[in-house]
Amino acid sequence: MSDFDRNAATRWGSSVARSGAAEIDQGLRSYMLGVYNYMTTGLAITGVVAYGVNLLAVAHDPSQAVSRMGGIARTSFGVAIYGSPLRWLIMLAPLAFVFFFSFRIDRMTAATARNVFLLFAAAMGLSLSSILLVYTGTSVTRAFFITSASFGALSLYGYTTKRDLSAFGSFLVMGLIGLIIASVVNLFLQSSAFQFALSCLTVLIFAGLTAWDTQSIKEMYFANDDYETATKKSVNGALQLYLDFINIFTAILQLTGSRNN
Repeated sequence: MSDFDRNAATRWGSSVARSGAAEIDQGLRSYMLGVYNYMTTGLAITGVVAYGVNLLAVAHDPSQAVSRMGGIARTSFGVAIYGSPLRWLIMLAPLAFVFFFSFRIDRMTAATARNVFLLFAAAMGLSLSSILLVYTGTSVTRAFFITSASFGALSLYGYTTKRDLSAFGSFLVMGLIGLIIASVVNLFLQSSAFQFALSCLTVLIFAGLTAWDTQSIKEMYFANDDYETATKKSVNGALQLYLDFINIFTAILQLTGSRNN
């Protein structure tokens, strides 16, 4: 009878462990799905805003043209956002959102964090709308699909690998700091060869960061988190992956894009 009880207890314990693991796996899948859904929504908002702003900025009717940028005729709205001091505000607004989000997320509600992220995505769309003046639509589309395929593979690797990427991530962060400093230097040098090298490094660094960030976001999951905490973790993770995607996309576009005449 004693042996029977011990075996029954063992079977019960195993059942609980399997059930607990299944619940964690399901919870983790839901959590990561939330991260990717927020990220995808952010990218969609960025794309829609960038396209909409470009439609307003480019004069398709010659009678509406106020000035030209290369071969592109601009409306008065286009001149205001691309040819006036307002362009600096547009360029720096996404950075301001990132800093605000990073320093305030602990004190935000989940709804506020989500709304700030979506506003950031819209601001990024406004900032990136200028690339449609510089590069052809075909180039932008091609860069987007290349980025999507690469990002998907890298994020999947970060999610599934058993290898600890933390040491690798620390190295990448140092590389990112060096990349930022070099980019600032090139603002003054205006070297096309240096810019090409920076774009190559950007792709490599953010490719690695995509895998590392995915693993870090996965490890942030905790089954007992309440709704507010879990949602803020999802939004914060979405922001990290969104930034990885955007940086890879812009670097690939710089490397492979064909410019408008």
